Amino acid sequence: MKLSIIIVNYNVKHFLLQCLQSVKKAISGLEAEVFVVDNASSDDSTEMVREKFPWVNLIVNNENKGFSYANNQAIKIAQGEFVLLLNPDTLVEKDAFEKCLVFMNQTPDAGALGVKMINGTGDFLPESKRALPIPSVAFYKIFGLSKLFPRSKKFGSYHLTYLDYNKTQPVEVLSGAFMFIRKKVIEIIGLLDETFFMYGEDIDLSYRITQAGYKNYYLPETKIIHYKGESTKKGTINYVIVFYKAMQIFAKKHFTNNNSFLFSLLLNVAIWLRASLAIGKRVAISLLLPILDILFIYGGMFLLAYYWQIAVLQYRQSHFPIFYFFIVIPCYIAIWIISVAINKGYRKPHSTIKTNRGIILGTIVILLIYALLPETYRFSRAVSIFGAVWTAMVMNVLRYLLHPFKLKGYGYANSQKRVILIIGNSPETERVALIAQTGSNKPVIIYAMEDNSSEIISEYIQEKNVNELILCLKDVSVKNVISHFEALKSYPIVCKTAPENEQLIIGSRHVQSPEQILH
Repeated sequence: MKLSIIIVNYNVKHFLLQCLQSVKKAISGLEAEVFVVDNASSDDSTEMVREKFPWVNLIVNNENKGFSYANNQAIKIAQGEFVLLLNPDTLVEKDAFEKCLVFMNQTPDAGALGVKMINGTGDFLPESKRALPIPSVAFYKIFGLSKLFPRSKKFGSYHLTYLDYNKTQPVEVLSGAFMFIRKKVIEIIGLLDETFFMYGEDIDLSYRITQAGYKNYYLPETKIIHYKGESTKKGTINYVIVFYKAMQIFAKKHFTNNNSFLFSLLLNVAIWLRASLAIGKRVAISLLLPILDILFIYGGMFLLAYYWQIAVLQYRQSHFPIFYFFIVIPCYIAIWIISVAINKGYRKPHSTIKTNRGIILGTIVILLIYALLPETYRFSRAVSIFGAVWTAMVMNVLRYLLHPFKLKGYGYANSQKRVILIIGNSPETERVALIAQTGSNKPVIIYAMEDNSSEIISEYIQEKNVNELILCLKDVSVKNVISHFEALKSYPIVCKTAPENEQLIIGSRHVQSPEQILH
């Protein structure tokens, strides 16, 4: 047996299906075996594998004991001369494994290799090649210096951003999303360290490979799509803690006691700092719109009431008491804000209908309260009504102005008509078009074409104002899918794939299927 491919799955059934379809094509003509280790998924992943891929060696765990543990289960029984650790949210080129085998056979000092990875929007993933996270390297990464100075050999060392990502070269650390390893090297250095539940195990394994006298190579001659983060949502507080805790485990294991203590201290500071920033960012994003609403509504109503007092009330020898400006108006605004929130007007993406419904209901509540108040506290029904009109203007205009900035979540729900271009042969594009038209956000226009060149596709996208591209994997190779993703990454479109013979359309952030629609 030449190659053993190990895929650890956790609740990403649709991505796993697409991955296995690409793997099946890539192992054609090779002596290879494929293992799927399922870590107690609840999305019927195991049933899907049994039904659609009976040739896969399926290992089903009743509990999730982590990524390392699951990989080790398969490694222990793998028969291949080489072992590939592969993430389920990936797509591999048809000749990917063949190129890896050729390189490994021609490079006897290679203990493992990784390949060039791009994400679902066509961007290069810097974790394709990394340096060992020694304290100084980790410091530059944790405190953002690596992002500020990516071309610096010193500050950009974590992701080796100063190196050409199109050049084959030895690197210190490979990604566990695609890690092609000699089996005999694993027999020398041992299995994955199960102390690492998730994250860090690839760093540890890469380091042990180099400690054994072998090299890790970055091979950009073949590429994969790694949708990245479908099993785990990056940027969450839990991710920050788990990731940096993994780095702590690595530091304690491999560095001297003094360095380990300093590194551990640094990482603890980083955990609290990044967690605080994550919490602060979420709170700020959540409160940004309500705060802007309050400020602009209050400013407008203050001026409105002041104008009403000068233009109308003084001729009636009357005026607003001072508490009207600082208590009554804020109470009006509070009612509108609460009413909009109750009507889900602050949910993201925003809905104009929900926002305006909240304003109308809030206005009704204000007028009802006004009608029940004693005569001495009924200051001005007109200001309340004009205030409601101003509130509607403020809330709608603010959302309209924020939408083009593409701040996370600050867009309108279904605000853009779906204009879809499907690439594939006629029978398949017709089948995929039917899938695309299911659900609530139905596309207005669908175009289909068989021509597979990026130049013609880009011209068509501009001409027809296409904002969604679907590539049929039955007719378009993964190599061409990757080329399109990379070539079109600067266009304001969403790139998706349609797996062969499946009622699925898969994007980086969204899966469209009958069961998704039903739920």
